[in-house]
Amino acid sequence: MILKISCRNVIRFLHTHNNRFRANTTPIQSLLNANCRVTVTTRNMVTLIVATTSDPASINPAAALLAMPGWTAGPTLPPDIKSFTNKQARVIQHDGSIVKEDDLDLRWEEATGEVIDEVIFLSRHTAVSNRPALTVHPIGVLHLKDGESPPQGGKPGWAALPNPRIGPWFRLLKKMAEAHGLVPEFEITLEATHHGPITNKPTMFLEIGSTEEYWKRQDAAQVMALLMWEGLGLGGGDAVGNWNSETGKRKVLLGIGGGHYAPRHMDIVLKEDIWVGHLLSGYSLPMEEPTQTKPNPGENQIGGNWRQSIKAAFEATKAAFPGGEILAHLDQKSFKGWQRKAITEFLAEESISVGKPNDFT
Repeated sequence: MILKISCRNVIRFLHTHNNRFRANTTPIQSLLNANCRVTVTTRNMVTLIVATTSDPASINPAAALLAMPGWTAGPTLPPDIKSFTNKQARVIQHDGSIVKEDDLDLRWEEATGEVIDEVIFLSRHTAVSNRPALTVHPIGVLHLKDGESPPQGGKPGWAALPNPRIGPWFRLLKKMAEAHGLVPEFEITLEATHHGPITNKPTMFLEIGSTEEYWKRQDAAQVMALLMWEGLGLGGGDAVGNWNSETGKRKVLLGIGGGHYAPRHMDIVLKEDIWVGHLLSGYSLPMEEPTQTKPNPGENQIGGNWRQSIKAAFEATKAAFPGGEILAHLDQKSFKGWQRKAITEFLAEESISVGKPNDFT
């Protein structure tokens, strides 16, 4: 794109404020009537959808999406990762672990010159209950200490930027699953923040669970494909979940406490116009009882990496929702009194607002 702009004001400024230009005014005078040609280079903002061929719950939804109109072969990402393009969407397929293939967003940008706006991973979900489920969640391993080895990718203390689509797509997924007869067989649920891989742009996981029988279910794969198709506006409709702090509601839930499936946070997220940041379950808030730590006068005496988790989750959520109102929502019943008191005091120290369920309406 080429823009024409007048140089007159720029040259007048130099002519007036810099004595060097007064020694020879003829060239400057000739520029006063000139126009500058400024070349503005624009780069595409794209959505990166990541699938692995090693996982049927990953590759099947990707295949169902690619069967829809408009896809063409894209560039190969080194060393040998295939890609496909459709409008602003990019699907890539690799053969490795979905949680350990790091920095795919940066690698795509370096290889193509495009700018990644968000990353969506497709994956299997496992659970002790083996219950069939379709899940959505942010990623990170915020509670681990430096030197600890994350069992499922990421790096200690790290939180990805949560994708602003998590809340709106969770609600859309629930409606789609019901319309396609997957409910009540499948549970539609959020999950707490967990695992990798390392990313640098807003990220979320879409998962099918919880056993091999369900990972291979084509009806579940089709619903996940439709979620991406409609959610990204690839079918011609409006995309779902584009964050804009200038329009609509700006309240963003930062979940603190509770179980892995965040039931009390999820009750709030099911309301329209609620946005979702990180969701910290109890295991992401390691807290040592006061009697287990040596007292340091003037300091909060509760040991453990819980402060690190909360701060990393808040900072990542704030960065993902510029201009948003971040409200920490505590699962009050999941904490003991001393835990709840310590967390509430820390939130106040960090100027993190706390919201009760009615504050999100």
